[in-house]
Order: sequence, then structure tokens, then C-alpha cells
Amino acid sequence: MRRTRCLLPALTALLLLSGCGSEGADGRGGGTDGVGGGDGSGPTPVTGVTRPAVDGVRITSVTVPAPSSTPSGTSGSSGGGPVRVEGLPTGAPGDSGVSAAYEVTNSGTRSMTYTVRFDFTTGAGEVMDGRRVTVRSVGAGRTVRGTVRQGALVPGASRVTTVRVGEVTKVPADEAPAEAGVCPTSGVRLTADDGDAAMGLRVVGLVLENCGERDYTLDGYPQVSLLDEDREPVEGVRVLKGSGGIATVAGLDDPPRPVTLKPGQRASAGLMWRNTTGSGTAVDVPYVRVRARSGADPVTVTPHLDLGTTGKLGVGPWRAAPR
Repeated sequence: MRRTRCLLPALTALLLLSGCGSEGADGRGGGTDGVGGGDGSGPTPVTGVTRPAVDGVRITSVTVPAPSSTPSGTSGSSGGGPVRVEGLPTGAPGDSGVSAAYEVTNSGTRSMTYTVRFDFTTGAGEVMDGRRVTVRSVGAGRTVRGTVRQGALVPGASRVTTVRVGEVTKVPADEAPAEAGVCPTSGVRLTADDGDAAMGLRVVGLVLENCGERDYTLDGYPQVSLLDEDREPVEGVRVLKGSGGIATVAGLDDPPRPVTLKPGQRASAGLMWRNTTGSGTAVDVPYVRVRARSGADPVTVTPHLDLGTTGKLGVGPWRAAPR
């Protein structure tokens, strides 16, 4: 299986765009295709980028203003069907003015939600900034276009001349974690946090929020399925209740107890593994499909489980979490 890095979405601002045929979107955020320009003589748009798309995401042009130029914001083009793009707002003070136009094409048969990291790099390839953009509900056979911007300049940083597609994850739109401020029809919102790492030990938290109007009861462990880059089941990994002897982490081996969440309350559960390597083939898991309880709607998160050759993943029980 190919090693695939995955990302957790960083959601900050939402833009809703609509249209017909191809779709337009404008996000702001921050590499494996893309070219750059800018020779100090003024804004330099680079068009006709011909490098291949990365999982359906392609940069079509890059603009790098001269250092003395006054940057200005741009907006997305027209399109079709409601599509949400989440990134950073345009026009922030200190905006570097470096931007890239991109397009996301869904060649599959199912509506997908994409999360893309764009890398802003120097001519030598050093990454100066990275921006994540989430493009929601890209219909089968449709193309969404948008613009991503570097944002504020970091004092002393080298000049950015190139923007490239860094990493792409995509999940079925009806399994994507709900965006901030939106409550799914299930009445619960399930997300994964950024995780914690120390001495080869990795822990990622699953967070379930009751955003509905009725109590929601959990009893036991989240149901977890590990998926590869094609969202097919990963072979050779044991999913264990509790720590499974991987390490001692507070709460992970607590006995499961019923947890009833009133509206506005949250529960959490942990995923734990070691990424040590030995004999055998290292395993990366880009996607984790989670059901909060039996019969619940699945939510696919992208915490990137770099399991090494250990072949084990520990899953802790649901516990009430502070608001």
C-alpha cells in the first residue's frame, strides 16, 4: 500500500458559491504541482500550468507580486450547485499578495469533500507557509475553481516564489465531518483533534458533540474501521479495546460506562498507537471511518495513523468531556 499522508481540516471561514457546469470558489490558505514567478518588476501571474493534478487538484496559475506591490484580494468565479470552501478570509492586513488559482475535479461517481494543503515555497523548495482549504460536496463529474492566498508575511522569512499542492484527502460528502456551526441531521457532530505525540507514542482524540435537541446516549467504544487511500479496508492491523498493551495512558483502559449527553455536551475517546518500525511492512492509514455507536451514521476522519510495523491500534471508551 502506498504511504499516504492525511490531514485534519483547519476550518476558519466559509464561502458559499453557486453556478452551473463548472463551479467557482475562493478560499484562502497555504505543495505537488505548481510553478511560481515574480522578478521584482510587479505582479507576475503565471498561466498555463501543465503539471498533472494531484488526486484531482491542480494549480492553474500563480501570482507573486513585487515586494513593493500593494496586495489586493480576489474572489471566486461563477459555478453550479452549492459548494462550500473553507479556508482563510481574503483581504487580511499584511497579506503578502502571493496567490494561486486552483481547480478541484471530481472524476468519480459520488459527491466528495476535499481537504487540500497548499505549500508556499521559495525557489529552492523551502516551505515558508502551508494553508489548508476544504472544498465541500464536489459533485460527480464537476469542477470547482478557487484561489488560495499565503496570508500575512512572516518577518525575516524568505520570499515565496512557488505554490504547489502538498497533500489531498477526500471523503464521501455524506461522511465528511460537519463544518463548524452546522449540526447534522443525526444531531451529533463527530470530529478528530490534531493528536499528541511523544517518544513514538501517538494519541488522537475523537470528539462527539450533541448539537441536537435530544439526549444522546453512548455505551462502550466507538466503532472504528481503518481504510487505505482508496477507502478500502486495511489488512493486518488489530483494532483493540483499550490500550492493548501498547502503553499506559490515563482513561484508555477505563471500563466502559453509559454516557448520556444532553444538548451542548460532549464526549471523547482516544485512538492510540506506536509508529515504531521493525521487520515487516510499515502501514499508514489515511482514513478512519467511525460510528459513535451501533447503527449510527458513519463519519470518516483523516488523522493519519502512521502505525509503523506494530500492527495494533488501541481504542478507548467514550467518556464525558468538559464543555
